[in-house]
Amino acid sequence: MLRPAARTIRPTAFHSFAGGPMSSPLPRAALLAALAFVPWAMPLPARAAERPNIVLILVDDLGWADLACQGSRYYETPHLDRLATQGLRFTNGYAACAVCSPTRAAIQTGRYPARVGITDWIRARFQRGGTGTPEKNPTEYVGGPGQRLLCPPNPFWMEHEEVTIAEALRPAGYLSCHIGKWHLGDEAWFPPAQGFDLNLGGCDYGQPPSYFDPFSNPGLPQGIPGLPGRKAGEYLTDREADEAARFIREHADRPFFLNLCHYAVHTPLMGKPELVEKYQAKPPTQQKNAVYAAMVQSVDAAAGTVLAALDAAGVADRTLVIFTSDNGGLLGPTHNAPLRSGKGYPYEGGIRVPLILRWPGVVPAGTTSDTPAISVDLLPTILEAAGAPPPPGRAIDGLSLLAHAKSGGKAPLDRTSLYWHFPHYRGGDVTPYSIIRDGDWKLIRRHEGPSFELFDLKADPSEEKDLAGDQPDRVKALDAKLMAHLKEVGAKLPRPNPDYKPGGKAGKRK
Repeated sequence: MLRPAARTIRPTAFHSFAGGPMSSPLPRAALLAALAFVPWAMPLPARAAERPNIVLILVDDLGWADLACQGSRYYETPHLDRLATQGLRFTNGYAACAVCSPTRAAIQTGRYPARVGITDWIRARFQRGGTGTPEKNPTEYVGGPGQRLLCPPNPFWMEHEEVTIAEALRPAGYLSCHIGKWHLGDEAWFPPAQGFDLNLGGCDYGQPPSYFDPFSNPGLPQGIPGLPGRKAGEYLTDREADEAARFIREHADRPFFLNLCHYAVHTPLMGKPELVEKYQAKPPTQQKNAVYAAMVQSVDAAAGTVLAALDAAGVADRTLVIFTSDNGGLLGPTHNAPLRSGKGYPYEGGIRVPLILRWPGVVPAGTTSDTPAISVDLLPTILEAAGAPPPPGRAIDGLSLLAHAKSGGKAPLDRTSLYWHFPHYRGGDVTPYSIIRDGDWKLIRRHEGPSFELFDLKADPSEEKDLAGDQPDRVKALDAKLMAHLKEVGAKLPRPNPDYKPGGKAGKRK
């Protein structure tokens, strides 16, 4: 297990590139002594300077159709469209879950959410009633009398035993920086405790109190931990981009991993007024929310800021840039057509997302791939690009996309199936489900019953025709393969609820 050298520093010791180190709970002398051992003070391993930089841009709740290069006729995304023309764009990019925390864990570990044990979004401490951090993750199954099934508990954090991208890159001499949303546990599981050397704004929040400085609201007057205000009225996405650009400028002389995870475009919907006004004047399409559109354009502008910083620092040609989203677009603010449904649901609109890779001179420009790729592939891709070995003793579910990307999307990937597992209830119409995509066939297993839906995604990408009743043998074979996978990764399955009463109340998460 790879542990950060600075583990003695409590994760409340944040660093702001704009204003220097924030106050730390450690005495100054102890803090300076601890800093003497952090990686950026160490000599670089041999050949470290030859390794590429890694920039991972993760957007929250950005839908598959939310970029112009993905078909949007309402949102304007020129910088991301340009990024796509400079590299490889996957038309079948997938998030590892239809909600956020599981996908974030999958990206960081290269492991399916079911294997990590995080299958639903993680509640922040204030969402648990302001209670303190428990000594261990919950183990009790939950469910109210109105639910047919008892659901496995979702943890409060990603265990330290998991090896993150930052930890795996450390021996190769990488400086790792996290900016923005983390959402993988309480303070002791913030990015500095998971291998990151620098952290700005990464905490347990699933969404910001506000997108405008000081990034607070009446319920959370402290704003975002680790993100002090800088100037009145500042927009959060701009701030994240500015800090990312500053990091690139200050550390262009050594290999770095920048994990830029925007809080946008998650609710609360708040856009810059001038952009909102611009979109209010545009003719609407199925996508017509001007505030959401303004948020999308701000994310695009942020990408432009980061790409310009790479150019200005002279490191663009030796930097792998990856752009993606943590789940499908939220219905209401956006529309995912031609895909069905949205965030939280087992249909394509809930799990298919943009995915772009750019590495000048390595990944051919202007290429596309219809090969399915998923969040768990990012860790092995990054490690291969960096020349770093996979974490020892850890089962990695993802595959490196590097050879596929180098071929312009022509080299095959050595797998046929992708999997999802969401053993929870969500809202009034999402019941526990698992999914297998095998080639062009997709089976949704509803654990109540169970019942099944079967779609031919090549012929029916909008999932309008359920073929489960017409092809029972295919359903049986795919379900057997799905259940074998769930067993192999140690997935927790829902159980029958002995207290189920039709019409009863749903249970509450603990």
